[in-house]
Amino acid sequence: METTTTENTEACAVIGRMEEQDHEQLLFCNDRTTGLKAIIAVHDTTLGPALGGTRMWPYANEFAALSDVLRLSRGMTYKSALAGLDLGGGKAVIIGDARTGKSEAMFRRFGRFVDSLNGRYITAEDVGMTTVEMVNIRKETKYVAGLPESQGGSGDPSPVTAYGVFCGIRAAARTAFGTDSLSGRKVSVQGAGNVGRYLVGHLLDAGATVYLTDIHEDKLAAIKKDRPTVNIVAPADVLALDVDIYSPCALGATVNDESLKLLKCSVIAGAANNQLAVEAVHGPALMEKGILYAPDFLINAGGIINCAWELRGYDRKAALQQTEGIYDTALNIFKTSREEHIPTYLAANRAAEARIRSVRQAGLSF
Repeated sequence: METTTTENTEACAVIGRMEEQDHEQLLFCNDRTTGLKAIIAVHDTTLGPALGGTRMWPYANEFAALSDVLRLSRGMTYKSALAGLDLGGGKAVIIGDARTGKSEAMFRRFGRFVDSLNGRYITAEDVGMTTVEMVNIRKETKYVAGLPESQGGSGDPSPVTAYGVFCGIRAAARTAFGTDSLSGRKVSVQGAGNVGRYLVGHLLDAGATVYLTDIHEDKLAAIKKDRPTVNIVAPADVLALDVDIYSPCALGATVNDESLKLLKCSVIAGAANNQLAVEAVHGPALMEKGILYAPDFLINAGGIINCAWELRGYDRKAALQQTEGIYDTALNIFKTSREEHIPTYLAANRAAEARIRSVRQAGLSF
């Protein structure tokens, strides 16, 4: 059957999107029986197999899902490179409502798609996913991390991710305020998911005043019950709060043209991926406003570090110790940014790219 001009144009548009940031592979997954609609993106496997979580989200359309998976997979490449891991970058997104659209059959079918890549991509948890889904995916493929501890895995990586973000926040505070103590600091956390919940605990234990928001009232209520000193604010109010540190821990692109008009913080440091709507625009804009930005793929690497240790033989203590290294890596990135007068995201990008390039040039690629 002949393809139309429109179909050819759409295909070229997808390939063109891949070429923009050197993505190696995209796998579109569809299964009518289970309702599965997913995209797996493999960005770069120079350092090793592409490890990255699967996100389930009710995207407005397929273009939005494609844009997200391309950005997320690239971020995973840089995240693993900066963390010193022998892993590449990949990501998967499933189009659907994580609260109502899950089934064992769907995730087992997704597992077969993962398996078809023969180890080039290893999946794990991300937004909308739990260890339950990892178990179902594991029934069809061995290329999965984040399994429950009862099955020999490392369990939910969120606590380690949150700990790494906390280490990054302390490094940012040291750079911006001259001390890494958070006692008395005001911090707004956007997102009360698993990572946000654990991060709130670390911040409160460190003596910070914490403002928390989320679109799900039940998540806020659960944290408020456990941590009554946390201050709950409306989603529409969080960006304009007069705080020292803004910590985005939900979806990305919250640093954009509109939010820049509202932000009153000195530091942005959080767990959300792709916080800058447009790196080349909003990275320099933050620098001009005097706001220190801790690149998300630098400080939220705790989860991928945790999963990496699961692949090699899980050691919780070693995973946490390696995660603590985020503090020193962040300090070095901030120093480079200051000395070279470049945005922090660019300093982090260049450091990651330098490691990948050196391995590739030495002929040591995966």
